[in-house]
Amino acid sequence: MLKTSNIKESIEPNQIKYPDINAKDGLEEELDRYTRSAVHDIKFSLFIKPAIISFIALIISFFLDLSSVPILGNITVEIAKALFPAWQPAEETISPYSFWWLPVVVYGLFVFLSFLAYNKLKVEIIRTPASETIDRIITSYTSVIDSIATALPLIGAAILLISIKLGEEVFLGLSVPFEVKALIVLALGKLFEPVLDQEGVEFQNIVSHVTDIKERYFSRIQIENSKNILKQLGSGTLGAKLPEITLKDLENYRNVLEQTTHLSDLIHKNFISVNALLEKINQAQNISSEKIEHLKSLAHSISQASNSLSDEKTLTGLKYLESIVVKK
Repeated sequence: MLKTSNIKESIEPNQIKYPDINAKDGLEEELDRYTRSAVHDIKFSLFIKPAIISFIALIISFFLDLSSVPILGNITVEIAKALFPAWQPAEETISPYSFWWLPVVVYGLFVFLSFLAYNKLKVEIIRTPASETIDRIITSYTSVIDSIATALPLIGAAILLISIKLGEEVFLGLSVPFEVKALIVLALGKLFEPVLDQEGVEFQNIVSHVTDIKERYFSRIQIENSKNILKQLGSGTLGAKLPEITLKDLENYRNVLEQTTHLSDLIHKNFISVNALLEKINQAQNISSEKIEHLKSLAHSISQASNSLSDEKTLTGLKYLESIVVKK
């Protein structure tokens, strides 16, 4: 993976100003403005440098051909004569097909795919500047290029095996020239990957810088909040003097606490009694309807008695009775 060069100058920290510590919306606007500007500064021409190696391989492909090449002619035979002066080419009985155009067409397709990835990254980074977005786009387009580069040699190998049965003319005239160019396409695909890697690096620089700005911003917020808390603690605003608690307040609190404890004990005892009564009823065998009627009558009597006790006349009579008994 090649490192970035020209775009570094466009993402220096002094290119973006920090907004006020409380202006989060201002921060978002500044980051959005910076992202758009930085993405606009990334030109497709920046990727010419990582494409030089694959372009050289494309030029070399014209010298590796079994047939005649435009302008260069039968360059492979000429190179063989230069390397071996005493060598004489055999008389050609089969004229092979010319596939010099195959690497050129596929290389143009690779450039087109990288341009699509470049435009896709520009749109997505402006919309959501995230490393995951860059990885997803670069991986998808790299997979497409690698698939094309790998598929052609496999197709050529299949044609090669079929042509063995079809005869020498098909084998030497079609299968072998195609397989040679397909292998060159495979090499071009592997050498073209640094172009997409460079695109990822350039856009990743923008994302990293935006993330760094956000981290610095929220760090400043935390520092300011900590300073404010310490300042308030120092001035005593958080530790304000509590109202005095008198002896009477403590006595009232103790009485309320005792009443609450007594009520809790009473509820607990009543719960135990009810539970014991329910256990006895559950353990009882063959409860007759007559006993149930007696229980209902007893419950009704108790209810009437309790209602009578709550009557004012009954309470007045009981008080008179109490006073008579006390006098005696």
